[in-house]
Amino acid sequence: MQDLDLSKIKKVFFIGIGGIGISALAKMAISRGMEVSGVNDEDTPKTLDSLREAGVKVIFQTEMQDLPEADLYVYSDAWLYRGPEIIEKAKNTGKPVMNYFEALGCFAKEYKVIAIAGTHGKTTTTAMLAEILIDAGLDPTVVVGSFVKKFNSNFRMGKGEYLVVEADEYNRHFLNFNPFIAVVTNIEADHLDCFKDLEDVKSAFDKFILQSKNIIKNYSEFLQKVPKLSVPGVHNRMNAAAALAVADFLSINQETAQKSLVGFTGTWRRLEKKGETKEGTIIYDDYAHHPTEIKASLEGLRELYPKDEKKITVLFQPHLYSRTKALFDDFAKSFKDADRVLLLPIYFAREAKDESISSEKLAEAINLTPNPSPERRGGAQAFSSFELAEDYVRSLNLGPEDVFVTMGAGEAYKVADKIFKIV
Repeated sequence: MQDLDLSKIKKVFFIGIGGIGISALAKMAISRGMEVSGVNDEDTPKTLDSLREAGVKVIFQTEMQDLPEADLYVYSDAWLYRGPEIIEKAKNTGKPVMNYFEALGCFAKEYKVIAIAGTHGKTTTTAMLAEILIDAGLDPTVVVGSFVKKFNSNFRMGKGEYLVVEADEYNRHFLNFNPFIAVVTNIEADHLDCFKDLEDVKSAFDKFILQSKNIIKNYSEFLQKVPKLSVPGVHNRMNAAAALAVADFLSINQETAQKSLVGFTGTWRRLEKKGETKEGTIIYDDYAHHPTEIKASLEGLRELYPKDEKKITVLFQPHLYSRTKALFDDFAKSFKDADRVLLLPIYFAREAKDESISSEKLAEAINLTPNPSPERRGGAQAFSSFELAEDYVRSLNLGPEDVFVTMGAGEAYKVADKIFKIV
């Protein structure tokens, strides 16, 4: 972990400022009185509009010429592939250059950090816990990889001693924290582009646990204390149990914590109900991009919409060639609760194209798996472009018996935004 004297940082330039995590850190820098600017490859209103309103100058990659002067340069990992030349220019300035989590680790040193880690459930658990601490009067600072509906942001500046933060295991980024409390929701094989195997993943979590003062990883006893939630699924009840366990550790009144959970309405892109069309089709968007997450989200939807009441159509965009390839068989089996599965081209993000894997191959594998839903209409189909997928979805003429879900960590949600008008 790098050392950084934040009192000497007056100007920060963010490379990939539109990212959901790094934009939260940009807001944190603004809250400290720092002058913030950044570059992004496209306009992402969800993250950039509030930054612009705060006076942040955002340059688009195609328009960028000279690198602006700054005391600190912070980059998103994705920009090691999207704009490596910009990161290199920053390094040539001789000023500190850090990835998002290295910088966040420096900002975090001034707080008692509550770090939420785990393969799945980080975002929702972070948001649930943040709301509990707010309702309990602890006034936490919060950094989360989504927009929490309670404060409509991915960042909340508090005056209390706690920082609630989502701690990502990718590239061992969570090792930039020395948490006061660490939560581990679960551990599975993922990010196999930077981990050798499950044992390598476990070793990273072991190190994270060792550098944490207090650990919460077995919280099943709190499941019975989870109240009726507005967000469906066993996985969300487990997330809530983890949040209750932290609340108990902090001596927060359990009734206060439970009341907060009852009022929790979710976060952006986490099984988020977007609304209904005038034809009566219910539209959801979900960030699930791992087989376990897909399965859990679809099971959650089936709690709300049983098979004899609604047909579920999923438009899924696989995220990364490496993940799709490593977990191929699990992906093929994860859509059993869907009636129709539509696949977009793989979102490659930080990788070079791998011709040995494709959405077409995944569709074939899905169609070869035993199908417990004989009503499935059309099985699984892959599309070579967003435009072809959009045309096909339009042709379905979905109605009141349908639930349509865009799913994935990429840009599948754009299809629903383009096609459907929510009333």
